[in-house]
Amino acid sequence: MSVVLIVEDEVAVRVVAERILKQAGHEILSAGSVTDALAIIHSMQRFDLLFTDMKLGEEVQGGIRVSEGIAKSRPGLPVLYTSGGAITEDTRSKFVKPRTFLPKPYSRAQLVQAVLDLTRAVN
Repeated sequence: MSVVLIVEDEVAVRVVAERILKQAGHEILSAGSVTDALAIIHSMQRFDLLFTDMKLGEEVQGGIRVSEGIAKSRPGLPVLYTSGGAITEDTRSKFVKPRTFLPKPYSRAQLVQAVLDLTRAVN
């Protein structure tokens, strides 16, 4: 299975996502902030997919900053974006590709399927 980097500032949400994806057979890396996520992205640590919340801490588009880091250092790596808020077309235009958007709240099945679909699309 894939190694997934989960970037979510809400600890409870991050822990649930980690558990869901671990139970589905994925390995997990996680970060709770843009800074922590960028440190992992720029490290030599291998991962196959980024799963990021849009709003990270006070940064309304923190997920965009994280995915821009992916686009620069690991082009072509798939990104699964999530948010509990509305996403404008302007924001969607900043999404790196390949990508998918999964609105919150999502179910276990929706998260597992989104990760599977996105990793299959690039392999």
